Amino acid sequence: METATSPEVASGSSLKVKEARPADAERPQASPQQGAGSPVPQLPSTIEEHPKIWLPRALRQTYIRKVGDTVNLLIPFQGKPKPRATWTCDGCALDASRVSVRNGERDSILFIREAQRADSGRYQLSVQLGELEATATIDILVIERPGPPQSVKLVDVWGSNAILEWTPPQDTGNVALLGYTVQKADTKSGVSLSWHLLGTRKLWFTVLERYHRTSCTVSNLIVGSSYTFRVFAENQCGLSETAPITADLAHIQKAATVYKTEGFAQRDFSEAPKFTQPLADCTTVTGYDTQLFCCVRASPKPKIIWLKNKIDIQGNPKYRALTHLGICSLEIRKPGPFDGGIYTCKAVNPLGEASVDCRVDVKAPH
Repeated sequence: METATSPEVASGSSLKVKEARPADAERPQASPQQGAGSPVPQLPSTIEEHPKIWLPRALRQTYIRKVGDTVNLLIPFQGKPKPRATWTCDGCALDASRVSVRNGERDSILFIREAQRADSGRYQLSVQLGELEATATIDILVIERPGPPQSVKLVDVWGSNAILEWTPPQDTGNVALLGYTVQKADTKSGVSLSWHLLGTRKLWFTVLERYHRTSCTVSNLIVGSSYTFRVFAENQCGLSETAPITADLAHIQKAATVYKTEGFAQRDFSEAPKFTQPLADCTTVTGYDTQLFCCVRASPKPKIIWLKNKIDIQGNPKYRALTHLGICSLEIRKPGPFDGGIYTCKAVNPLGEASVDCRVDVKAPH
């Protein structure tokens, strides 16, 4: 329960005095319409203190309360002898069934046990002392949560974005809206859609708060997921108790990926045989195995032919020829005096041929 009691500030009230002759302060006169027997209002013989209202600072702007709150306003005033205090609302007498007033010697209390929106209005306190009158005005506004937006619909889905539209609520709660709260829920989280319709809070994620327009674009949605959305209205009392949910799901589709391969000109690596490392002349000792090496490059792979003194030695068990990754070798097993001579390695493919020679000398051991 809140009571406004701050008389230390300026009064915020106005004082009115009815026009009268100096003698009227001492002697009241009857109006021309009053006869000799008509009652004449009596004024106090002396006014020791003019009426004045000390309006608390908090009441100089609109006094806002929520539906169901208690309104308890204590308004101090002055005046001697005791002035007469009266309250009105929008120029009419107060509803005694809803509003209670207690007037004391130096203050007046306005009390509403459970405020309703119908109690909103401009309340005026009037303090009268004879022909003098002081007034103060208090604007009271009773508010409550707004109603939900009337509808929300999914307008379009493109890429990882969804466009929503909705209509404002019919009831704003007796006060201007602060905006709208937009939430999303992923229906692929392993929970059925019926749970979303029941409003399970832990599955909803807020994407916009106090958003002022009635349409929005929700971005950064996860590809391959399906989403539903809801929108709350919000005012000073908080969010609307319910929120409409989109009837359609926003399916974020995976974009079809088309791979386009660029055409490359096929390079021709064909070439005639070419020896990159020739045979080297050597001298060996009778009875010790000897190897000859050379390297050839060619495409397609060439045929390797070994010759001794221009005679083909392929298939001769005295020799073992090997070719691997372009390296050609010839092993002469336990050469004798007659194994010396000119050895030739010849490479042949469809584009051509090439050959290299070397001299091998065989000497008797010392």
